[in-house]
Amino acid sequence: MCERSERQFLNNVTMLTSNQVGFAAMLMQFCFKNVNSFLAALLGWILRVSGTQVQQTPLGKISRPKTRTREQKEGSSTQLTSTPSSVNYHFTRQCNYKCGFCFHTAKTSFVLPIEEAKRGLRLLKEAGMEKVNFSGGEPFVHERGNFLGELVRYCKQELQLPSVSIVSNGSLITETWFQKYGDYLDILAVSCDSFIEDTNKVIGRGQGKKSHLDKLHKVQNWCREYKVAFKINSVINTYNVDEDMCEQINALNPVRWKVFHCQLNEEKKAGKNSLREAEKFIISDQQFQDFLDRHQSVKCLVPESNQRMRDSYLILDEYMRFLDCREGRKDPSKSILDIGVEEAIKFSGFDEKMFLIRGGKYVWSKADMKLDW
Repeated sequence: MCERSERQFLNNVTMLTSNQVGFAAMLMQFCFKNVNSFLAALLGWILRVSGTQVQQTPLGKISRPKTRTREQKEGSSTQLTSTPSSVNYHFTRQCNYKCGFCFHTAKTSFVLPIEEAKRGLRLLKEAGMEKVNFSGGEPFVHERGNFLGELVRYCKQELQLPSVSIVSNGSLITETWFQKYGDYLDILAVSCDSFIEDTNKVIGRGQGKKSHLDKLHKVQNWCREYKVAFKINSVINTYNVDEDMCEQINALNPVRWKVFHCQLNEEKKAGKNSLREAEKFIISDQQFQDFLDRHQSVKCLVPESNQRMRDSYLILDEYMRFLDCREGRKDPSKSILDIGVEEAIKFSGFDEKMFLIRGGKYVWSKADMKLDW
């Protein structure tokens, strides 16, 4: 009897010890697994912040970090913005000038039907657009400016956008257009790279015997008469970098004088499929800075270096596709008419921080400018 009790007692002790050891092992395994999960999650977060990702691997193994592909970067949820507050709509590539450094050359003659263009503009307004800028090509080419005028009217009257603007070479603008559509336009920017007529012609801003500078002054007078804010855009390049424009700019008195550093992208390089050979127009950073220093007394000057321009513009092409400039090209997204603004803008490469640094947000409604007409 005593021997049997002793044997049973030893069996119980053994079983208890075994259970305790098993429980301890389970507890240690549980802790180990959770520590590994925590460390894996922490490592994943660190790599996501640094722009890489980790392949999923069995527990306890760590793979080498793999750089995200370009497609993954474009579709990433870490885009800097999803609000298209200011959009540049290049609805046509057609132009009557042949500026040697133009990036939006006439590769197609396509223009959306006006109702489709209006639908896209409404989508942009619903997504947060406050300012639309119409450009080209030359926006006054298509239907002699009437297509453009109806879009301007629609954006101001129907969508009630705070700001509607146009960038044009000015050559096709008429006073009749101002009489019909001037009330709906906030800002008209005219491109002028030189106040020497021959220089403009060498650059490509000219058509026959017509004077680009004479038309510039006409448009400035019409802007004043019909209460449209007048602006000038100049691209600084090989042929105008040594020019002094202070006197002429001050006399014209634009609300803004945008001065761009002529830059090179894939569409401007010489080659079999290229429509422009822009290499001969390119200037150095120091040359651009020297030009700015020479014009520092001009109060309305707004300089835009290549660094400031890069990724800081939301550009919509003739198909209403956002153009991504990050690789030195203009890679299109799918059209906002097909996939919506929120999805398409993920592929725009837009840098909102640089947009703000370059002064992209300013007083852009003529009602708030308090101009002396």
